[in-house]
Amino acid sequence: MPPRANARVLVEVAVDSVAGAIAAANAGADRLELCASLGEGGLTPSLGLVDAVRAAVRVPIVVMVRPRAGDFLFDGHEFDVMRRDTQLLRERGIAGIVTGVLTANGEVDVTRMRELVDAARPLPITFHRAFDLCADPRAALEALVTLGVQRVLTSGQAANALAGAAAIAHHIATANDRLVVIAGAGVRPGNVATIVARTSVREVHLSASAWTASAMTFRRGDVPMGAVRPPDEYVLRTTDGGVVAAVVAALAAPPAQRS
Repeated sequence: MPPRANARVLVEVAVDSVAGAIAAANAGADRLELCASLGEGGLTPSLGLVDAVRAAVRVPIVVMVRPRAGDFLFDGHEFDVMRRDTQLLRERGIAGIVTGVLTANGEVDVTRMRELVDAARPLPITFHRAFDLCADPRAALEALVTLGVQRVLTSGQAANALAGAAAIAHHIATANDRLVVIAGAGVRPGNVATIVARTSVREVHLSASAWTASAMTFRRGDVPMGAVRPPDEYVLRTTDGGVVAAVVAALAAPPAQRS
């Protein structure tokens, strides 16, 4: 389905800090996805962080509910945490929940997702890129529509949204306005206009991540703090407002001027 005439593409930015939220909002982000641990794909943030970000910015905030990194097959204890987090977040004045649960055979876990949809109500649900790990994306899309999920984030089952553009376009045509398909993964200023043109997507998602040097003056370089290391312990993952602004500008440019 072609985009509406003169329709503005919504820009959603994933952030994991108050500073990142402020940078993204000031750069023109339309919506924030608030997480912890973006380096692990995004986990459930603390309620303190949710409250602090809500106090700092005025753009809508949707919040990740994911109890750990790794796959999206959760045991009973993990799912209980997800349900509790969803209920607590619903009371926080946020704009929506971002989550996803799969079965062992790569299907949407309809039973558990229905519980989360009910726990979040009346907040909208975005099904995150667990969708890209489904065995049958078309069946997964129909399951999400039946559940009443409002949005799905996808790279088109590819490493990034540009590579998966044809699949994203297919998902949009299949959804036929029954839910919103958001293009995400690898969205940057230099490719966002192409992604939109090839998919007719109405919303894009990016983290705009950058590495920033730590302000620490004393440094010990041989004691890592995690199993998966950043470039070193004295750089911080941050949100680059310049990248967000460049994406917004690329989408605002007349088609003839888009690279």
